[in-house]
Amino acid sequence: MGGRYALLKRLKRGRQWRVPNKAEQVMKVAAAKRIEDEIQSAEVSGNKGGSRFFFLVIVFMFWFSSYIYVPVLSPYVEHLGASYVMVGAVLGVYGLMQILFRLPIGIGSDYLNRRRPFIYLGLIASGASCLLFLAGAHPGWALAARAVSGIAASAWVVYSVMFAGYFPKEEAGKAMGMLQFTTVIAQLTSMMISGYMVDHWGWNTPFIIGGIVAAAALLLALRLPEQNQEKRNAIQIKDLAGVVKEPLLVKVSLLSVLAHCVLFITMFGYTPNQALDIGASKESLGWLTLAFMLPHAIATLYGSRLFGKWLGDRGTLMLGFAGSAVFTLLIPSMPTLAALCATQVGNGFMQGLIFPLLLGKSVSGVAPFKRATAMGFYQAVYAIGMSGGPFVAGWMSAAYGLTGGFWLGGIAALLAAVLSWVWIREAGEPGSKGRKEQRMLSR
Repeated sequence: MGGRYALLKRLKRGRQWRVPNKAEQVMKVAAAKRIEDEIQSAEVSGNKGGSRFFFLVIVFMFWFSSYIYVPVLSPYVEHLGASYVMVGAVLGVYGLMQILFRLPIGIGSDYLNRRRPFIYLGLIASGASCLLFLAGAHPGWALAARAVSGIAASAWVVYSVMFAGYFPKEEAGKAMGMLQFTTVIAQLTSMMISGYMVDHWGWNTPFIIGGIVAAAALLLALRLPEQNQEKRNAIQIKDLAGVVKEPLLVKVSLLSVLAHCVLFITMFGYTPNQALDIGASKESLGWLTLAFMLPHAIATLYGSRLFGKWLGDRGTLMLGFAGSAVFTLLIPSMPTLAALCATQVGNGFMQGLIFPLLLGKSVSGVAPFKRATAMGFYQAVYAIGMSGGPFVAGWMSAAYGLTGGFWLGGIAALLAAVLSWVWIREAGEPGSKGRKEQRMLSR
């Protein structure tokens, strides 16, 4: 009896174990597919996260090797017996080479649909420039070495585009912020120790260390995988006119000319000479570098976003340029190293507000497969400021002392503040593209 009762219970339960209908099977398959896609997406995201970190390490080493001698470069060339005009030529040839090479490198990368060979080019040229500085104690060798370092910096267009490829389109600003922050930290770290090395081990030490770091970075870059680019027809020469005629690209490129003019007249130009003229030691140039680069890094990472919410892009650019003008004009009147460092704190922060905004706007309305070309154009144009600024400042310094060069930098920053008011439009203003239209252009 008990066995029959148990059998009946099992039969009743069995009625509930019906075979799932077709719709339920489809739903289960779809759910399983979603889970599988999520797992694959997480794996891809994890791989991209690892690639981002690896790439940033290479970026750090690239800029470390390129900037380790920058704080002592103008004093070094002056030490070799060069005039201020020759110092200006050595400083300016760095930008001149970028004018010549950045756009061709960007076009070449887009045409070949390759990034990695140009990453190698940048690291090889960076190491070679350090070796050329060691070739002889004559200003001519310094000029040649700085020219090769300009070729190295020309490859930065490809670094920028390749790193952006690790992110979704809507996170391009975040990618540029991370890249800019890594660049600033590399520059800060290398420039902090250069004066100390020269003071203790001689002028050649930064060049030796820079060459070693560039070689190590090249070995790491050999393991860097090539990005899988979207299958498209290579960019045509006829398409270039459309890229370089993009109104916003042209305007932010010209603003960047003035911004780099100020930067390469001040911290990356004649501010170290001013510090030595008022009695600072070569070792203390590290404090000058720290005073500029630390607030510059903070402003680069957070400042433009924070001030952008309060003032908008145009207001932030105007604040950055106007503030930089004030602090640049104050440099020649500072009597002590501490006072000079105070001007660098302000100048570093103000210039840190400017560069990420201009960099992001340079490609905001350009299709992805043309962005290396657009970035090459942007960087080639702003290299005019890197070349012309220190060269003209060198001529003015020879005629009027270092004060003349800093006045040139201040005037350039004031002009940029005025142009920012005239040229930059916020979303919704007449003549500006809305966010929706910009997203459509980026597809």
